[in-house]
Amino acid sequence: MWDDADGEEDLHEMLPGASLIEDSTRIEAPRLVPEIELHLAADDLPLFRMGEDELEAAGLGTPYWAFAWAGGQALARYILDTPSVVRGRRVLDLGAGSGLVAIAAAKAGAFDVTANDIDPMAAEAMQLNADLNGVYLDIVAEDLVGSVNAWDTVLVGDVFYDAEITGLILPWLKSLVADGAEVLVGDPGRFYLPKLGLQRIASYHAPTTSLMEDSDLRNAGVWRFQDI
Repeated sequence: MWDDADGEEDLHEMLPGASLIEDSTRIEAPRLVPEIELHLAADDLPLFRMGEDELEAAGLGTPYWAFAWAGGQALARYILDTPSVVRGRRVLDLGAGSGLVAIAAAKAGAFDVTANDIDPMAAEAMQLNADLNGVYLDIVAEDLVGSVNAWDTVLVGDVFYDAEITGLILPWLKSLVADGAEVLVGDPGRFYLPKLGLQRIASYHAPTTSLMEDSDLRNAGVWRFQDI
């Protein structure tokens, strides 16, 4: 957790990747969520075009945190339009990436927002984005999957992209639901999105980038896990 009260100079001392993030991205608002600005990759900036070897040489993994994914946009939009799902609640944004969904929850009046991602660069990007939007996030850069439930609402955007990841996360999310948490999922209908136990509660046309997705415009939805 980082305190954001000491100014830009101190922030850069605490976040060694902050300058890299600022130099490699542009401040933009996702088209589906114009209320929130983020440090995002743009097609005329080097980060957008780097291959794996170039990213590794720069000390970066794949910069998932530099893109506003379709499911995250849908989930953030739903939260801002339906603030009652987070207002006054303890909220976890799992696999938070840029922090888009966590920032939406903070803006919508959540009591406490934990933004979690195992990528240290994502944690730094989230801090920059939280400061940019004038909200406070409790940023945790460690694996929380399997933790005892400490949240009222768990927000999950764009995590069901891989069989192994889904196999690890899904049983834990179901255990959180059984323990009384509300789990909301934002996803454009990826192959590994669970076919059972989800109730679709919203649909959006979520603009995204064809570099990281298979089309520029994806039909993204928000689902609620049911207690089964």
